[in-house]
Amino acid sequence: MSCWMLLRLHSGDLRRSLLPLYGFLSLQALSSGSISRSLRESYRILQLPDDGDSSAAEVKEAYLHMAKLYHPDSGAPTADAALFSQIEEAYRAVLAHLALQKSASQYTQSMEDEEEDQIKRNAPQHRQYLSFEGIGSGTPSQRERQYRQFRVERATDQVLEYRQKEMEKAAADEGAMVTRDARLRSKQIKITQAVERLVEDLIQESMARGDFQNLSGTGKPLNKFDHNPYMDPMTHNLNRILIDNGYQPEWIVAQKEIRETIAKMRMSLQEVRARMGEPMRHSETLQWKEHCAAFANELGKLNKKVDNFNLIVPLMSRQMVHYSLKRELEKILETDRLLRQEKEREKERKEKEQMETARTSQNTRQGLITWMQNLLK
Repeated sequence: MSCWMLLRLHSGDLRRSLLPLYGFLSLQALSSGSISRSLRESYRILQLPDDGDSSAAEVKEAYLHMAKLYHPDSGAPTADAALFSQIEEAYRAVLAHLALQKSASQYTQSMEDEEEDQIKRNAPQHRQYLSFEGIGSGTPSQRERQYRQFRVERATDQVLEYRQKEMEKAAADEGAMVTRDARLRSKQIKITQAVERLVEDLIQESMARGDFQNLSGTGKPLNKFDHNPYMDPMTHNLNRILIDNGYQPEWIVAQKEIRETIAKMRMSLQEVRARMGEPMRHSETLQWKEHCAAFANELGKLNKKVDNFNLIVPLMSRQMVHYSLKRELEKILETDRLLRQEKEREKERKEKEQMETARTSQNTRQGLITWMQNLLK
């Protein structure tokens, strides 16, 4: 067979064999550091080193900086349309050069991977099983047994190392928790000591002012209080002393004040409604609306006191809800209606008693007259 026929039959293999050579030559041209004069000029326009080692981010940052200075719409005193056109062309040329470098490096990597795969395919299949990571000596079977023993020992070491790391981590976490608890306890102790010092200072100031000189039972022994098995004796005795001397907690005083205030407000509005007729006249209706507006204003102030009370009360079950204007007015009107009905019933009962009394007296008079007539006969 002639040489021409051989070349024609193996033209595909020839092209495949020449393709890596072409890629290699292209890569040699890109990586040799030889950059054309126009490309160097583009780098100089962008104020970048002309060695071609700038990254895409650096090129973009340089382009944006130049655009802020020379773009016609930037409003800068250095704006120049012709110069910006050159900057834009240089930016495109540099980007094209960077893209070509990236594609060449990717092609080189793919060629290296393909070469490695080709070596693996061409190598005998049993070679990869005979390496044993360089462990052991002797025949292949002896090296295999030695390699298995090595793997077992390595796995055991890895397990022990993992357990050791976990134990160290747990110990570190436990130590951190102990440190945090100790810090919290120290903080609580400091707060308690500060409160005790404050209370002691207040007691000493009160004693210096003579506030404890007019207490009842001064200089006399303390009375024995009833024993409370659920409370510390010292705390129980202190509470009894405070109660006997008229002391009350702030939230109890606030609760008492709120209840007394709402009772007075209800009574006042109830008296106003009782002085008006049923049904109310036009002037009475206007007066009632004015009193209701004043009642609503006072009720808003009282609800603010309820909010303050809820902030200081020690138990959630002791908290109070806001007073509703609608419910309070309905309650007052209902109470007024019941009182008016009670007055009507009382009035009817008195009228009946008066009629019974008059009837009885009339019958008595009539009987006396009849007795006297019979006596004179």
